[in-house]
Amino acid sequence: MALSLHFRPPFLHLVLLVFSIFSISLHASDPPLTLDYYAKTCPTLLEIVRKEMECAVLSDPRNAALILRLHFHDCFVQGCDASVLLDDTITLQGEKTAPLNLNSLKGFGIIDRIKNKLESDCPSIVSCADILTIAARDAVILVGGPYWDVPLGRKDSKTAGYALVSTNIPASDDGLLSIISKFLSQGLSVTDMVALSGAHTIGMARCVNFRARISGDFIATSGMNPTSETYLSKLKSICPAAGGGDDNESDMDYVTPNVFDNSFYDILLKGEGLLNSDQELYSSVVGIETKKLVQKYAEDSIAFFSQFSDSMVKMGNITNSDTYVNGEVRKNCRFVNT
Repeated sequence: MALSLHFRPPFLHLVLLVFSIFSISLHASDPPLTLDYYAKTCPTLLEIVRKEMECAVLSDPRNAALILRLHFHDCFVQGCDASVLLDDTITLQGEKTAPLNLNSLKGFGIIDRIKNKLESDCPSIVSCADILTIAARDAVILVGGPYWDVPLGRKDSKTAGYALVSTNIPASDDGLLSIISKFLSQGLSVTDMVALSGAHTIGMARCVNFRARISGDFIATSGMNPTSETYLSKLKSICPAAGGGDDNESDMDYVTPNVFDNSFYDILLKGEGLLNSDQELYSSVVGIETKKLVQKYAEDSIAFFSQFSDSMVKMGNITNSDTYVNGEVRKNCRFVNT
């Protein structure tokens, strides 16, 4: 887990050391996940998930991005334990209504449909956490992205981490060092961070998350204006500076928004990343290594696909021993079993 920035303020060494130690202690005792975990208990699992995801993406390609985002937001809070799927109850405050997730996360109905099918075939066998992890992989494949094997055997948590959402998940206006620290705290490297950010090649962002980015002359962190004034005008029409239209959305990859490819990185090279947190990967003065990775993935789609696959497996393996020991297999992904 090395951060090879050429420019390192003295305090950054200490930050990296602390987060490295924290990550090791968090994940060292995690239970092993296996590829054949449900081979005997639910052999139809992968086929059911694939068919339901095919229907969802065929009806609306954007559903691929919604499921991928759900998986990301799940794994960064308490590990990949389906805590993000829990609804609020009298005794539990879920993560869905945390400010960073509210109006941002969708696609819960897709997971519900998959779970209902599996409960018919394999009742109380497959965890919601595993369903979401497989669905995210299939979502990427269905819009042209790479395949990767998904280790299985996760449990569903009985708790949620409302307060951890704002602490753990990168925000649209975060600076590069903040983003790096949030990834390191999950045991993910800088390379993982840049590769996983490529998921935005199929995502959309709400106006409220990029209004500050397009205010004024839309000057990137590097001090360079975007090459396309047409693009800037379009964004301003979607997201007026005077306010209003907070929920209006724009594609983060305006070139091929419904295809999983490497054009997201080309956009960053132009200084036209929709979110400040994305543009920071290329334009931040402390992002010498991240800039090189952006350039690499913009030039080599195979390298991007390969690293994205590896990083998705690594992120999907973020679990914690407490959930494995005290967790459960929910019958309904929205509620803890009674």
